[in-house]
Amino acid sequence: MSNRRRPALFNLYRNEFLRSKAWFARRDRWFTHHTTTGQPLTCAGCGRAATRSQLELHHLDYRGVRLHNGAWNADEPDEDLVPMHPYCHDLLHRLIDRDAVLSRNRTRRTASHLALARLRQKLQPDHGSAA
Repeated sequence: MSNRRRPALFNLYRNEFLRSKAWFARRDRWFTHHTTTGQPLTCAGCGRAATRSQLELHHLDYRGVRLHNGAWNADEPDEDLVPMHPYCHDLLHRLIDRDAVLSRNRTRRTASHLALARLRQKLQPDHGSAA
């Protein structure tokens, strides 16, 4: 098991799924559902408010992503997707890629949660402090 990102040439997920109609439709459904919660859109990394066009969605789990008979299916539960600025999303993946424990010895969900906690400590100075 590895949570490291693979080179793009060998990564169907990045080369095909993230460009597929299924993913764009799923992404739209996530943002549409989020607007019904009444909560503002914020980056899970830095905590700053953002617009839909400023955010990407990080997958905590890939169980809902399937290639079936040549077509992509995007059936991830909403809670498996985390909104992030592209820069914060890249930092999250770098943390996972560069940490041997996170990249090889944890599930993707656990690695993502641990890396997100570290990222918040660095990018949100008052994260975790008493109010």
